[in-house]
Order: sequence, then structure tokens, then C-alpha cells
Amino acid sequence: MAAGGTATEARRPKAALFLLCCLAAGILPHRLAGLASLVPSILLTLVLGGYGLRTVFLAPRRNPVPEPASAADAALALGLASAPGADPPAPPAVDLVVAARDEEAVIGRLVERLAQVRYPAGLLQIWVVDDGSEDRTPERLADLQLRYPQLQVLRRGREAGGGKSGALNAVLPRLQGRWLMVLDADAELQPEALERLVPYAEAGGWGAVQLRKAVVNAERNLLTRAQAMEMALDALIQQGRLAAGGVVELRGNGQLLRRDLVLACGGFNEATVTDDLDLSFRLLLDGTPVGIVWDPPVQEEAVTSLAALWRQRQRWAEGGLQRFFDYWPGLSGDRLSATRKLDLACFFLLQYTLPMLAVTDLIGAALTGTAPAIWPLSIVAFALSGGGILQGCRRPSEGPALPSMGPVNLALGIVYLGHWFVVIPWTTLRMALLPKRLVWAKTLHVGDQDAEGPAAPEAEEGDLRSQAS
Repeated sequence: MAAGGTATEARRPKAALFLLCCLAAGILPHRLAGLASLVPSILLTLVLGGYGLRTVFLAPRRNPVPEPASAADAALALGLASAPGADPPAPPAVDLVVAARDEEAVIGRLVERLAQVRYPAGLLQIWVVDDGSEDRTPERLADLQLRYPQLQVLRRGREAGGGKSGALNAVLPRLQGRWLMVLDADAELQPEALERLVPYAEAGGWGAVQLRKAVVNAERNLLTRAQAMEMALDALIQQGRLAAGGVVELRGNGQLLRRDLVLACGGFNEATVTDDLDLSFRLLLDGTPVGIVWDPPVQEEAVTSLAALWRQRQRWAEGGLQRFFDYWPGLSGDRLSATRKLDLACFFLLQYTLPMLAVTDLIGAALTGTAPAIWPLSIVAFALSGGGILQGCRRPSEGPALPSMGPVNLALGIVYLGHWFVVIPWTTLRMALLPKRLVWAKTLHVGDQDAEGPAAPEAEEGDLRSQAS
């Protein structure tokens, strides 16, 4: 799904309108006298606090979403083992797809890992899109093809355009499987992951399933540990939203997609900085059910420096806002149920509007010489997030161990989430005021190597990053 500069230019006035509305909402309460200035915040706290309480703590218990079966049961469903007297079903073919640029440090490890994923013979292909690599990635892939006949390589020129979305669109017509799983170059799957996931997706009628993202380098430093807690919180919230009848969003790495449904909605959007979030909304508007599973997870590396985190989170924030700006007419129309509209509205207010209000509230307090007015909502939001981190990290899980939940780690996780109160306002301001162009940026995947050497700066793998022209 390629698109030109029109969509990018149309987002700028929408971002400016969002910015102005948040400025007004943050400043106007300071025009009210005394405790009356807290009334808007208290009302929002009751609504959004109730939503957060239900999503994080109540929905999974009241309406649990089934998890994938054990490896033995899944093997039976795939026909790897047969029940007495029963004909085994025909398993669907699957393609594992990776967009890679300059990944010589990890591409060999990646292919070796994917070759260990179990699935019926002849029904699993591994596709790597070499997206204009200028290091030794092409040579390594050529050697790997001699060792692994299921490995297919598609090469694009450096200036082919479209970033990760363009790479995925290039390979999409060549795929033959009913399902494709999109992975990053640092991904790792459990050997039985597909044996469990594909029967789960087929039996549940899902059009897409997102795996929980598990951080493999959580103990590298405090930043990676905090990201491991954040990923657990994110998966917990997503499962709560699904159990409550809300919306699940794809997360890029570890997303299992039905190929025909991706093609039906136009492929991957090349005019967005987050192809996964954009695809989530297009599948939603097409009526495609999207699921989320806690186990098995997809393992990945967390970024290890504040500079890399800042770049990554700006992209996530911008892509998150872009999808709401682009698809708001459809989201507010009659294609979604009232429950899903409420879920989206509350999520948008908590994820994007609350950080904006926190900043504009401080501006209003400074201009009028009054006390801040949004603090009740901020306190409740951080408290619910802390409770979610505690619950998520104490939950039994496969893959890398989640951080232990002592007071220090819990405090670290809560304080760490405050970075969104800087990222969201800054990104919104930049989107509203500066012209943009889409520029490729990638993550430095180091694998077992030392990431502290004089390597290239980290950015997000397979990304398009929006920058000032």
C-alpha cells in the first residue's frame, strides 16, 4: 500500500488541532475558582480510572481468553500425531518473513533459529528480504541458502523506498502460505511456537495473532530491565482489552497474519512510520479479529541507550497518532461497536491526551499562578500502571525470566513510564509545526557482540523515521 506525500501533509493540521485542543483543555480549568478547577480532572479520573481498573485487573478474570494448546495437543491438531481412527487435518502452509538491512552480525543466528522451528515438512518457508544491505549480509545469506533449502532471499535496491513496509510489500506477492509471520532480525521463537499458534489461530477464527514480546537482555542495564517490565504491562493490557471486548494492536515483531486478509486490506502502508499499528486499524475496520497471546512469546533485544530509546519512542508516538488521524472517520462510524469505540476513546485519552494535558496543565498553572489541576488523573494512571507491572511480571511465563517484583524494580518501572510525558508532547509539537519526510532508520542488532563499541547509532529495525525536512 504505497502512498505519497498527501497523507503525510494531511496529518499536520490534524496534529495542530489536537495540540490546540489539549492546550485549551489544560489551561481552561485554571479559569475556575478554587476546588472547581479539579472537577474536570476528577470526572476524567472516574471514567478513565474505571476503564483502566477493568482492563488491567478485572477483564482477564471475568472473560479469560484461551491460550494456545500444549505442544502435544497442537501437534495433534496439525496432523503431526493422529487420534485413533481419525484422519489428520491438512495443516496450512506458513511463511516466516524478515526484512533485513545491514544485519551481518545477527542474520546467521536468525536463520539458524528459524530453521529449528518445527512444522510439517514442506509447509514452512523462511523469507528474508535483503533491503539494500551494504555490509556482508548478502554473502552470509548466500552461504545460508546452501545450508537451508527452505530459505528464500529477495533482494531490493538501497533506494527502493517504503522502508520495512516496502520490503514486506515486495515479498507479499511471492508468498504461498495461508499464514505469514513477520519477525525482526533479532527475533527468536520457541521451536514449537508455530505448532501451537497456527491451530490456535485457525480454531479461534483469528485473522491475526500478536505474540507477547519478551526482552532477552533485560539484565543488561536499568533501561533494558524497565523495557522488559513495559512489554509485560503492554501484553497484560492488550489481553485485558480483548477480554473486555476492546481492540488488540499488532506490535510488528511476532505478528502472525492471514495472508489473504492482509492483501484484502491493501498490504502494508508505506506512508506511515509504524506499519504494525497502521495495519491493526485497517484490519479492525475490515472486521478482522485480532488476538494476543501471552505464551509462547517472541524474544527480542531491547535498546540499550537513552538516545536509542528516544528515537524509538518518538517513532512509536508519531505512528500511534498517525493512525488515529488517518482512520478517525472510520473509527467513529458505524463499522465499530459501541464497546470498541469506548475502548479506543479511553485508550487514546490515556496514552496520548493525558501526557499532553499534564504539560498544558503546568503551562496553565504558570500563566495563572494557580495550582496544577490534572494531578488526580496522573496519580491514578501511574498507580494502575504500577499495579499492571506487578501483576504482569508475577505472571507465569515462558521465555526469558521477567524482572523480579521488589520495591526497587517496581519503582523503576513506574518512574520509567514517565518518559511518555515527555515523548508524546514533544512528538505532537513536532508533528504540528515541522514539515516531515520519511527516512529509513534501523536498529543496531548486535546479538552476542559488545554493543558499547564504536558501532553505528541504534534506531528501530525496519523503520521509517519522520524527520524535519
